[in-house]
Amino acid sequence: MTRTYGQGMKEFSIGDVDVSRVIEWSGPFAPAGILFPSVPDELWRQHESWLAPDFLDASTGDYQANFQTWVLRSDGRTVLVDTGLGNDKRRTHPLLDGRDGDFLAQLEALGVQPADVDLVVNTHLHGDHVGWNTRLVDGEWVPTFPNAKYLMSKADYDYWNPANGHGQRSTFASPTDSKASFEDSVLPVVQAGQAVLWEGDSHRIDGNLSLDPAPGHTPGSAVLRLESGTDRALFVGDIVHIPLQMIEPDHDTCLSEDQAEAARSRRRVLEQAAMTNSLVVPAHLGAGGAAEVTRSNGAFSIKRWAN
Repeated sequence: MTRTYGQGMKEFSIGDVDVSRVIEWSGPFAPAGILFPSVPDELWRQHESWLAPDFLDASTGDYQANFQTWVLRSDGRTVLVDTGLGNDKRRTHPLLDGRDGDFLAQLEALGVQPADVDLVVNTHLHGDHVGWNTRLVDGEWVPTFPNAKYLMSKADYDYWNPANGHGQRSTFASPTDSKASFEDSVLPVVQAGQAVLWEGDSHRIDGNLSLDPAPGHTPGSAVLRLESGTDRALFVGDIVHIPLQMIEPDHDTCLSEDQAEAARSRRRVLEQAAMTNSLVVPAHLGAGGAAEVTRSNGAFSIKRWAN
């Protein structure tokens, strides 16, 4: 294995692909008991010793989250996996509303200017994964990355398109916010001719990267599969929110459109990760941000943290 990890998992390599991350926001997001309604209190208590403090605030019961973007350098191109919250977006949730963060400055510190980005991969089209797709210039929303193609699932695009009458039914995002994020962070990219709406069983990106559907959290949720030499990683988006789901995959969040389907997708992805020794890289994990899993007698366990 040529997999190497840097301090705090901010920079690492998977085969020939260099990976960095930009952490846009980190902190307590919501009560874990509300966000994960099927998890009994006793299960939180059973796993509190290793979930706290990075993933769970034991004193308040709050879920600890990162909002972050993974930066991949693959086949000579710069690829962003999800684009976080964005600035200046009007949202009903106070965390998401009218932000003025340093995301672009953090990208610049990695040596990446907006014009350097070749591809943006949106694992799904929830507002906290598409925010920096666009930025506000002279009162207009324009693509943040002028030379990039943006890969979006057609299933998600059709589902979230307000013209089709759908609205997110989750606890923390109102239909108003779903409509707003589509109109200020998705539609301008399509209108600029920079969107690629993919569909089917898989979408090949380059020699190292491909997208596989993993529906449930949203109809078009996808996993970015990285294969370089003998090394493997799965950027799973919101298939996993907290590492407890890596060992108890049947528990889902209230944020999913179809919790049962999301659980099936999660179990399938974890089985693939265990079978191929793939690093599992969720969108919102704090601390190291990723882990390797193993499966024995039908049960999953975390083999190694990547930090």
